[in-house]
Amino acid sequence: MQPYFYSVSEFLAMGKHGVFVWSCWAITVGMMLAFVIYSRRQRQALIKQLTIQQARQAQRTAKTTMPVTKQSH
Repeated sequence: MQPYFYSVSEFLAMGKHGVFVWSCWAITVGMMLAFVIYSRRQRQALIKQLTIQQARQAQRTAKTTMPVTKQSH
């Protein structure tokens, strides 16, 4: 059995198609990393938004459940 590529430079060149092959790999990996980063940022933004929303809801319920005191004149 003979190896298809005899050196690293032949492997990287891939029979003069290396530029296309490696650029496709780079684009794919770049897009996957961008998607992971975007997803993490969206998740963090959603958690922050939900935390703010829960705090506001807690304030509203605290205001409505406070006992009303009568004022004497």
